Amino acid sequence: MGGGPFILIAMLVTLGAGIWVSLSLFTVSIASLELFKTLPTANVLAQNVWNTLTTTELLSLPLFILMAEILFRTRLSDQLLRGLTPWTSLLPGRLAHINVLACTLFAAVSGSSAATTATVGRITLSELLGRGYDRSLIMGSLAGAGTLGFLIPPSIVMIIYAVLAETSLLRLFLAGVIPGLLLASLFMVYIALRTTISPSLLPDERLHYSWSERLLALRHLLPVALLMAAVLGSMYGGVASPTEAAAMGVLGALIVALASGMLTARNVGTALIRAARTFSMIALIVAGASFLALAMSYLGVPRMVAGEIARMELSPYALIALLVLFYLVLGFFLEGLAALVLTLPITLPLVVQAGFDPIWFGVFVVITIEMAQVTPPIGFNLFVIQGMTGEPVGRIARHALPFLTIMIAVAFLIAAFPDLVLWLPSQISFR
Repeated sequence: MGGGPFILIAMLVTLGAGIWVSLSLFTVSIASLELFKTLPTANVLAQNVWNTLTTTELLSLPLFILMAEILFRTRLSDQLLRGLTPWTSLLPGRLAHINVLACTLFAAVSGSSAATTATVGRITLSELLGRGYDRSLIMGSLAGAGTLGFLIPPSIVMIIYAVLAETSLLRLFLAGVIPGLLLASLFMVYIALRTTISPSLLPDERLHYSWSERLLALRHLLPVALLMAAVLGSMYGGVASPTEAAAMGVLGALIVALASGMLTARNVGTALIRAARTFSMIALIVAGASFLALAMSYLGVPRMVAGEIARMELSPYALIALLVLFYLVLGFFLEGLAALVLTLPITLPLVVQAGFDPIWFGVFVVITIEMAQVTPPIGFNLFVIQGMTGEPVGRIARHALPFLTIMIAVAFLIAAFPDLVLWLPSQISFR
């Protein structure tokens, strides 16, 4: 048995046995090098793990996670609802757009899909369902829009991709802005069309706000706006590195918590513990994935797979279609982060060889990973919404299906028009 088949079978066995993803990655990598190569495996492992976990990009990750944990314990979701309600009353579909807009704004200060879904949903679900909005539309829009936490910067998944792909994190963050806003816009277009065709999805209520009331409501969005300016503005303006911007974000989140009366020792302690646990889990997975990529490289697995794909004589766009299908199917069995770290050593060289930019592929693969958040049986967003509503996961997944379809369409759209991803990073020069 060659190194490639051994790695595939060993990963299937270890993951199928319920072993932690990080432990599976390390175990399979060490075993493959010991069996098929004559190397000082311990020395290679130590050097690779050290190099991976001390990269500049990864240093920002625990701070962004902490920022999201602190914000989760504030009244930010309630402020988003108050600030957006008067403005959505102007749109066809009225408050049915709240989930999309609130998730888009919170994603810009979070970086986590599950955190975005949970923070926004704990206020909007009860409010909108209580008003009489259609359950399928509200739950589906929350599941779909919650995935924007992965695409709109700062994104935890983008940080991990930048580390593994050894590419610019700032350019990757910029590349996600237009596709993220495009995806949110298409979600809103779908909601507007569906509610226009089926007015019964909306309650029989009339919302009347004066323009002065709408303008006054914007004060509720000020905390999010200031956080976005502090985090994203400082990075793109060249004032701060991603790590420094993340530190500013944590400070801003603490100020928001203080202003909302939620800055307690218990909340801060809980946020610190949860952030440490989450980062430890992710760091182990990233280190294991980096070592697996190195092991695959020593064994020539990417070159072998690239040769097999080349013999299929697929066009670049046929390759992209195959990857969309591949990640969609993979999302039924693996959580998005696990799918990314397991497949990137193979898929990244393939798409680069086909002529696609690594920055472009970063955005593409994030969109495909978003799909795993809303596909059963392990879609995280589905479980978050189930916990808040008590609905079966399968039913929530059906409600999210139109939004999953839109994600697939956007994946093909950015493949057909790569400048949707690459234009904005090309407009800003980093010192």
